[in-house]
Amino acid sequence: MTPDEAAALMVEILNKKSYLDHEIASYELVKKDKSLIRYNDNGNMALTQRVLDAFRKAMPENVVWSRGERHWRFRKPYDKPGRMQD
Repeated sequence: MTPDEAAALMVEILNKKSYLDHEIASYELVKKDKSLIRYNDNGNMALTQRVLDAFRKAMPENVVWSRGERHWRFRKPYDKPGRMQD
């Protein structure tokens, strides 16, 4: 699976659920291709930079990263400008 294919799968999940949990994305991708994830300093699975870059290009503009919830979701009226939300 390529990073672009992984990004398309992530967008599909996001559209179905209205959010995409980082942990769920990691588990779904590791089942398909282990090269799409890495392990961070805490030993947790994380998406590779190539996958994140492809997802950034593929995701709609109205999607934000909720840092506290550790998921991507569609923008809410109360969100601040930018993609990163607390």
